[in-house]
Amino acid sequence: MMKEFIKRIPKAELHLHIEGTLEPELMFKLAKRNQVDLSFSSIEEVRDAYKFSNLQSFLNIYYNGANVLLHTEDFFDLTWAYLEKVNVENVKHVEIFFDPQTHTGRGVPISDVIEGIHSALEKAKYKFGMTSYLIMCFLRDLSEEEAIKTFEEALPFRSWIEGVGLDSAEVGFPPKKFERVFAKATEEGFRKVAHAGEEGPPEYIWQALDSLGVSRIDHGVRCMEDAKLVERLVKERIPLTVCPLSNIKLGVFEKMKDHNIKEMFDSGLCVTINSDDPAYFGGYINDNFLTIQKSLNLSFKDVSQIAKNSFSACFLPQDLIDNHLQDIEIFTLNEANNS
Repeated sequence: MMKEFIKRIPKAELHLHIEGTLEPELMFKLAKRNQVDLSFSSIEEVRDAYKFSNLQSFLNIYYNGANVLLHTEDFFDLTWAYLEKVNVENVKHVEIFFDPQTHTGRGVPISDVIEGIHSALEKAKYKFGMTSYLIMCFLRDLSEEEAIKTFEEALPFRSWIEGVGLDSAEVGFPPKKFERVFAKATEEGFRKVAHAGEEGPPEYIWQALDSLGVSRIDHGVRCMEDAKLVERLVKERIPLTVCPLSNIKLGVFEKMKDHNIKEMFDSGLCVTINSDDPAYFGGYINDNFLTIQKSLNLSFKDVSQIAKNSFSACFLPQDLIDNHLQDIEIFTLNEANNS
């Protein structure tokens, strides 16, 4: 019954790296189409390689897989495959991260990246009624100068990009390193988010808030180590986009029963559930909901509230957010009456 409830409840996904949805089957298809040599001989060998001990070991294979993405058509196919999957999972709104530097560093024009992703998002809007925003992330292990260059290259596509973010290897690359590029983003009216407090310390969350001016924290699970930070996040209603399967796969928590999302939720934090890089971490958004629900015994009410949080935390206009919240309320009430 809970599985069906999770499958059917309306939800938004706010922490999803489109490059991280590259399933082995599509990787091989694109490699063949683009005549790219892979370091794997079979789909099974790729799946066997998806065993990571930390964030960096994951990133190594993540960037290797991205080598098959070369043309507008590739980025369209990648994005469309993801959108078809989550449409079945009753995802009504997505806010998708993409990493242009992963591709421009290989000589792929930024226009090809953005146009391919945007075309798929537009198709989902008309075919599924799914709304979406695109968030351009800067790789924090590269220089701020390179981030500024990427930012300026993307400005011709400003109307297609809702926000900017910060991702990739966290430890040793504090958010304040990117103050100038985020200031430029503020001037241009972009929304701002940042990965912080996954492997990095709570201090990185403080920096993301104060140095970068973000309105949402991606991951943020280590905030619970700092009571004053939790108090601030609750008071300012700063959402946290938590990714349970990712956290286990990368060793942030040893097992799902150790995850602190229930503690975060019970502390009054606006937590959401997301899939991060689902092709690599073993599950899309409903898998994440179901796994964390089973492990921590979340109630129907808990699941409903986390689904509501996904819309409260998103960047849609308030009237559309209110419509989604009402839909969840009606859905939850109907399910309760039918049980």
